[in-house]
Amino acid sequence: MAQQLVTILGATGSIGQSTLDVVARHPDRFRIFALTTHQRVDSLAEQCLRFRPRFAVTACEVDAELLRKSLQSSGVGTEVLFGTEGLVKVASAPEADVVMAAIVGAAGLLPTLAAVQAGKRVLLANKEALVMSGALFMEAVAASSATLLPIDSEHNAIFQCLPAGSRCGETAAGVERVLLTASGGPFRDWSLEAMHDVTPEQAIRHPKWAMGRKISVDSATLMNKGLELIEACWLFRLAPESVQVVVHPESVVHSLVQYVDGSTLAQLGNPDMRTPIALGLAWPERIVAGVPALDLFAVGSLHFEVPDEQRFPCLRLAREAIRTGGTAPAVLNAANEIAVAAFLDRQLRFTDIPRVIERTLTELPMMVADGLTTILEADRTAREHATRLLAICAKGA
Repeated sequence: MAQQLVTILGATGSIGQSTLDVVARHPDRFRIFALTTHQRVDSLAEQCLRFRPRFAVTACEVDAELLRKSLQSSGVGTEVLFGTEGLVKVASAPEADVVMAAIVGAAGLLPTLAAVQAGKRVLLANKEALVMSGALFMEAVAASSATLLPIDSEHNAIFQCLPAGSRCGETAAGVERVLLTASGGPFRDWSLEAMHDVTPEQAIRHPKWAMGRKISVDSATLMNKGLELIEACWLFRLAPESVQVVVHPESVVHSLVQYVDGSTLAQLGNPDMRTPIALGLAWPERIVAGVPALDLFAVGSLHFEVPDEQRFPCLRLAREAIRTGGTAPAVLNAANEIAVAAFLDRQLRFTDIPRVIERTLTELPMMVADGLTTILEADRTAREHATRLLAICAKGA
């Protein structure tokens, strides 16, 4: 079997590191073609020394020069690029077979779309790219020879529970609805009053998953589940009403699919992202991921709850955005990124995150998302508007 060349967009994040772990377990099957980072140049240098990629990409020219100097005497021969142009180049390079799209946030849109347009096997861990550009993104998948495989544990679980031969972007026969599970985050049992004084340190302490800071806060607000709801609608061609979020604190049922005949199929496993990553890399085969099998006796029991959208309004806002359509999901995502960053910088209260998002959605006009230019302009405008709202919310207005 010929080795497949793998590009990892966002190699120094948690998904990127897990992908490298799986790749390292199968040196006969996979070889790293390109690695990228936003800021963690030292980590990227260590990865380059170990995996010897053809290309490495940093966010800016200064970091690129630092990486070049770090690798200068190593003999690895890695060519260092920077910026969006560098990301797009490695994402669409003819040599690469597989692209792991794991850049956090809107920054991942252009390189992920470039990988799709180049006909790659795209392992989608960057949900924001699809949230922002849903119709445009799925049209690009349909028009190219790309294979799109979801890596978020919930969407990967849904994909596994669909009939054999199902493809992303198509409606599977007989599906009535999907149940998208959520851990409930660290504040599942907290009152609104208690959440008023939540600190960043508390918000990033997820009870089940090891994730980055931004996605951990999204999990705590349930915005991550809202973004996943939008993603599920596009991936599986479902109406918002056909996607039900279910709080499942044990995080071992990763999602379920209900069929018109009354059947419900579920995918279970330990909460470890290497499982969906391994499936994406080897699909349609299954390979060792380094994850132990689920011990049902140790789990003991499973619990399922209805999410409380009064305490966690971000879920409602996401559902309303996908129903509105057009640029609303892009505006939702942009406002959320601004609000979460402000919270992590201690400039905004945790309970004001949804307030900034809702006001941005209410106060900006929504447009038909008829092209990438319109989507990117909506993203820019929403970021500016949300930034102005930060000061207002900080004053309690």
